[in-house]
Amino acid sequence: MKLNVGFVGLGRMGSGMARRILDAGHELTVYDAIAAATAPFGAAGATVATSLADLCGGRDVVVTMLVEDAAVLDVVLGVGGLRGSLPQGAIHLVMGTHGVATIRTLEAAHAGKGQVLVAAPVLGRPDLAASGQLGIVPGGPAASVERCLPLLEAMGKRIFRAGSKPESATAIKLANNAVLGCAMVAMAEGFALVRKYDVEPQVFQDVMVEGLFAATAYKVYGQKMVDESYDQVGSPITVGLKDATLIAAAADLARVPMPSHNVYKDRLLGAVAHGDADRDQAVLAREQARASGLE
Repeated sequence: MKLNVGFVGLGRMGSGMARRILDAGHELTVYDAIAAATAPFGAAGATVATSLADLCGGRDVVVTMLVEDAAVLDVVLGVGGLRGSLPQGAIHLVMGTHGVATIRTLEAAHAGKGQVLVAAPVLGRPDLAASGQLGIVPGGPAASVERCLPLLEAMGKRIFRAGSKPESATAIKLANNAVLGCAMVAMAEGFALVRKYDVEPQVFQDVMVEGLFAATAYKVYGQKMVDESYDQVGSPITVGLKDATLIAAAADLARVPMPSHNVYKDRLLGAVAHGDADRDQAVLAREQARASGLE
């Protein structure tokens, strides 16, 4: 089934996702606050909208892939935004990582206009977005999720249905990021320990990924820690800190203590303080090295 799709947010992740939708044969209209980001899509056959209102006209689904809660709230609730411009029955497929309170606000705003919110945060880095290998966690009314499936399948390798509530998908994504953050902190501690004993970091990396931790997170982030390729950015410290703040807020709302997550957040803050805000989150290894007297 081909859909008439709008897409907002053509950054590192969004550009790859939008291209997958276009290549799958859907009718695609794009919009970005940075106009230059839309040019490659116009050249590839997509329609370039001049405004959010222009983007929304006649669309079945509008996808947003935005980093900040403030940005998605403005795109939806601002003058000429999605809430005021989408047709009744249209779906807002929100795919960025946002806070529970923001998702609840968006859900209520769209419901008041006869529109539907489906939250479908993604699991993966920009290279996986470009190749259609993302994990995607959709949450929302079953019929609306089903309607979005052709898009989700174009963008992702695995679909993990979260249930009928958009905030359930958000909770899964935040919990996943919390565990990933703790894994990066643990890896950084392990690398610091073996370096104190003059072990080559690559040896420890090989032990991890060929032994108990043969998972993508350990392979990708661990190798970046070995190579110190912190300027090859997939997920920067700034985004990690944004997500860590959302995780803490969700935990506070649910009254869930997360002491390990607090360590992750503190390491992110340390990285910002040391000037590494725009580097990849693997630079947490440098934070642990500093704490261990290695740098």
